[in-house]
Amino acid sequence: MLAAGTFAQSTYSAIWFGVAVMAPFLRDRDHLSIAQTGFLISSSLVGSLVSLIPWGLATDRIGERLILFSGLATGGAGLVGAAFVHGFWPLAGLLAAAGATGASVQSASGRAVMHWFAPAQRGLALAIRQTAIPLSGFAASLALPPIVHAGGVRWGFVTLGAACLAGAVVGALVLREGPRPDLPAGAPLGPAPIRDRRIWRLSIGSGLLIAPQLCVAGFTVLYLHDRRGMSPGGAAAVLAVMQALAVGGRISAGRWSDLRASRLAPLRAVALAAFVFVTLMTLLLDAPLPLLVPVLVIAGVLSMSWNSLSFAAAIELAGHARSGSAIGLQQTLLNGPGAAYPGLFGALVAASSWHVGFAVVAVFPLVGWRVLKALPG
Repeated sequence: MLAAGTFAQSTYSAIWFGVAVMAPFLRDRDHLSIAQTGFLISSSLVGSLVSLIPWGLATDRIGERLILFSGLATGGAGLVGAAFVHGFWPLAGLLAAAGATGASVQSASGRAVMHWFAPAQRGLALAIRQTAIPLSGFAASLALPPIVHAGGVRWGFVTLGAACLAGAVVGALVLREGPRPDLPAGAPLGPAPIRDRRIWRLSIGSGLLIAPQLCVAGFTVLYLHDRRGMSPGGAAAVLAVMQALAVGGRISAGRWSDLRASRLAPLRAVALAAFVFVTLMTLLLDAPLPLLVPVLVIAGVLSMSWNSLSFAAAIELAGHARSGSAIGLQQTLLNGPGAAYPGLFGALVAASSWHVGFAVVAVFPLVGWRVLKALPG
């Protein structure tokens, strides 16, 4: 169950990383500006904004399997379609459509994993499930450059689409509804997630924390290639190392939260550490690569190590019956600013410099820490 949910999520997450890895190739082929490239990277997140809450409500009502299969399979078909178009607007439209439909995996796979694990194991289980994101980044960083070199960007998108179709099939075959807790008849369910101020504060704080994740990881390949002269393959290898280490970071954070019996205390600690290392990375942008790259990797790892903590906190605040809608709301509030960050970052870099762009990004996890500090736990 955990493996199927993780695999399905990884195929969807690979859309974002796939575009980030292919960014130099897309820029050369379609003559894109840095700002256009940034918006293209975030197109799948833009698409998910309109669908995450409806997918979450549908998951609570219908169940995980049908929702995951129908959405992820449709998203895969959209990616295959992206292989046959050129230019900023057609690509942005198809990537947004793939993001909107494939986003069903967020609520469906997360809800399934949550239901099969007790609270004392849930932090680790959801952390393993959330390793889908760095795992997909690792796989995309290694696999896509040689595929694109051999067959062009078209085959890169075909690969991403085929992966989503495979994730949809595996999810449909394996996922099952988890055991439900025995609630007394007429027991209150608690406030709906959309009316729960705690989930709103958690989601807003997390929406600030995601800025360095999207801008550091999302622009690593482009920065190292355009600014520091690394080959696309070499820059992608740096991103692959970052993603591989982020897998361990997410698992460690999840296990830490189980031992502490708290999701929020580790979440706040990771936020502060991300602020420190993104700031240090900004100061070292012009340093020799042997000095910059390790700090860049650590900053990226810290920026990607917290997601499962926020994910677990949201569904535990909402409870079993409303976990799908809680995930939908939380992911919408993350993806809203998340969709804007790469494009705005690209525009800021184009108007000023990489130093200014990363310096601004470093402030976001600090503000997020302040927002989360008001939550008990």
